[in-house]
Amino acid sequence: MKNITLSADAKLIEDARERARQEHTTLNEQFRRWLADYVGRRERAERAMRTIEEVRKTVRTGGRKFTRDEMNER
Repeated sequence: MKNITLSADAKLIEDARERARQEHTTLNEQFRRWLADYVGRRERAERAMRTIEEVRKTVRTGGRKFTRDEMNER
C-alpha cells in the first residue's frame, strides 16, 4: 500500500475522524473506500453506456416515438 499526503481544514479533518470513530472505522479506511468508489464511477458509467448501446441494437420501434405515459406503463 502506498502512502499519500493530503491537506484539508483542521476542523474538517477532526469532524471526519469523529464520524469515522462513531462508525467504528478509521479516516484512512473511509478514504480508501471513497477512492475506490471514485475510480469505480467512471467504470460503472462506461459499462452502463455499453449496455445501453447493446440494447439499442436489439430494440426496434420502427421509428415510433413513445409518450411518457407509454414508457412508464407497467
